[in-house]
Amino acid sequence: MKRILIAIMTLVFVAGFTPLVFAADVAKIGVVDFERVLKESSAVKLTQKELRKKGEGFQGKLKKEKASLDAISKAFEREALVLSPEKKREKEREFRIRVNDFKKMQEDYTKELRRIEIELINQMQKDVFKIANDMGKQDGFLLIIERKTAGVIYMPSKVDITDMLIKKYNENAAKKE
Repeated sequence: MKRILIAIMTLVFVAGFTPLVFAADVAKIGVVDFERVLKESSAVKLTQKELRKKGEGFQGKLKKEKASLDAISKAFEREALVLSPEKKREKEREFRIRVNDFKKMQEDYTKELRRIEIELINQMQKDVFKIANDMGKQDGFLLIIERKTAGVIYMPSKVDITDMLIKKYNENAAKKE
């Protein structure tokens, strides 16, 4: 009698946990490395190229202004001996104002480039997260997490969906162009 009771309890115990074992295969989890998307995506590379072009434009303007300041400085050095003290102070003041304007221009360009860069990264992040969301719905993922944000230390390579996401992101970017 005891053996029958133990056999029935064992059968119930095993039967009770069987659905949990099969349910583990259904839970699909994906991990995305956003930094890798930023490094490897061709769409991101085009955006970086555009940003670099703007930066070079700003650099060109700064070089022209610097050359102008250098010319003013040299002219002032030549004329300094023949100028009256009053005129000399006035020229020095004008030069300091131009130098301060140049520094302000440098700061403004740096801030503008940084603002554009942040804006572009935020837009890319929105696009990538939307694609990941769509992939999750289409491919039946239970959960898709970002590697750094989630603090993932280890994961098997089969849960890394970064390559698929980069491919879809590049396809979407090509359609927009």
